[in-house]
Amino acid sequence: MKDLKHLIYFENLLQDAQNELVTKAVEDGQIALGYNCYYIPEVLLNLEGCFSSRLRAPNCTSSDIANYYMTNRTCPYARSILERAIEGGYNYLSCLFGAESCATMERMEEHFFLINPVKHDGFFVTQIDPPMKGDQTNLDYYKAQLKLKVVDEMKNRLGVDVSDEAMRKAIEQHNELSRIITEIGNFRKLDNPPITGYEFHVIQLVSLVCPKYLILPYLRETAKEMKTRKPDEKWPFRCKVVLAGSENDDPDFTKLVESCGAEVVCDCYGAVESRQPIVVEKGEDPLYAIAKHYLKTSNCPRFMPQDEMRARKQRLADLVKEYNADGIIVCSNKFCEYWSYERVVDTVVLKRDFGIPVCSIEKEYINTASGQLRTRFQAFVESVEIKKIQEGK
Repeated sequence: MKDLKHLIYFENLLQDAQNELVTKAVEDGQIALGYNCYYIPEVLLNLEGCFSSRLRAPNCTSSDIANYYMTNRTCPYARSILERAIEGGYNYLSCLFGAESCATMERMEEHFFLINPVKHDGFFVTQIDPPMKGDQTNLDYYKAQLKLKVVDEMKNRLGVDVSDEAMRKAIEQHNELSRIITEIGNFRKLDNPPITGYEFHVIQLVSLVCPKYLILPYLRETAKEMKTRKPDEKWPFRCKVVLAGSENDDPDFTKLVESCGAEVVCDCYGAVESRQPIVVEKGEDPLYAIAKHYLKTSNCPRFMPQDEMRARKQRLADLVKEYNADGIIVCSNKFCEYWSYERVVDTVVLKRDFGIPVCSIEKEYINTASGQLRTRFQAFVESVEIKKIQEGK
């Protein structure tokens, strides 16, 4: 296929947390607000005068200093974020909005104020206590947490306009971005998609880490370009898969999967789910609508009730069918307590109850040793091909 016009530029934006567009926004007087959990609504951090920055640690191959504070047997994502902060990679941030979603994330966020790695005047950290269920009681509590720990902090410490009108404006921008990403992603449902999983992953990530008002023009142009982009005449892959699991902000991991012959036609992890429009009912409080949206669309495995767990399995099975995938790859970062359980359950339930071939992978945050993973993926692709032959497909 012909290269996307802005793909190389997008790839370059992902090489550093403080990329070209982040630097420009800060120079324009915009306030950079860091976050790293779906429970911190991205839309709230994009009120006028602010921009959200989903924390990543690209090319972090060692977390030696962070290991001293957190040990090397904790989530590599959390350790990599702390390592990058100590290196000075987040000095553009005015604050970090954290969530006590798991013990390791909480510990990492606490170190942001215990050892003060971010050298920015007035930098502060605040943490919400996210819910464990999706019922009305937890929704009310979640909204109260967002009001106390996010909205009020932005108003009182940063002087941000947090009025209903300002929130509705931020929701409009969020919904436009969601429509663009969804429009691009829908091309992946075609028999021969004109976009690879790697390309979509790159596009999705730049929409998360770059200031929205600066990245939107490029995304609009890319969506327009997709309408006339022609795929290769011969489909270059051997099967289609859904990629699911815990935090994955490494496009090279998706590229590795596709280099083994499996086209990633759908992704299902927290960041991707945020690309759904927020619906504000007539007369509804916009903050309540935001809380409701993020609570109802979360794929977080902290939700332990049986109905919630079964709904997540059904969701994956539905995505396999919707995108005409042949199997699913479920990944979890090493030492991730919640996703380690979820991955094991997915491996059993999806195959037993839905007949879907599953490849279960435990991985590092940045995968420098790809040989073993490549062998696993190649074996999985071969097993899917054998299954299709046996079924006469």
